[in-house]
Amino acid sequence: MKDEYYMQLALAAAEKAGQMDEVPIGAVIVQKTGLILATAWNRTISLCDPTAHAEILALRKAAALMGNYRLPDTTLYVTIEPCIMCMGAMVHARITRLVYGAADIKWGGAGSLYDLSHDVRLNHRMDVRAGVLEAPCREKLQLFFRQKRQNAKDAKKPQV
Repeated sequence: MKDEYYMQLALAAAEKAGQMDEVPIGAVIVQKTGLILATAWNRTISLCDPTAHAEILALRKAAALMGNYRLPDTTLYVTIEPCIMCMGAMVHARITRLVYGAADIKWGGAGSLYDLSHDVRLNHRMDVRAGVLEAPCREKLQLFFRQKRQNAKDAKKPQV
């Protein structure tokens, strides 16, 4: 399984989020056979749902497709390190492996701020690979917020 290939798909999903003026984060869930079970992107604003992170939406789609809330023998690819909410859902779903692009030092739940992927107090642990296509994943997010700040700044300028 080529991690970079699936991360490219997650980046494409993140692009869709950005086009919807959502935070550009994308996720893909893949079985160990290589079958793609789900692709999703952030939709918290458009769905008015604080839980509508890319990872949660992908987990919901994959679970519905499999007819099971457990998703063993799967890998979840996501452009940014998952938050603790998403990591908790991944632990419950028994995701085998997590691959993410850029770390999230403010919200990360897979090693940057917290590490729910290896917490011995929990009944499931997953393998984690960080930094896959890190630069384009980080750049996509930074560009989005840079544009948001510029738009806000431009909106405050007096009209001539």
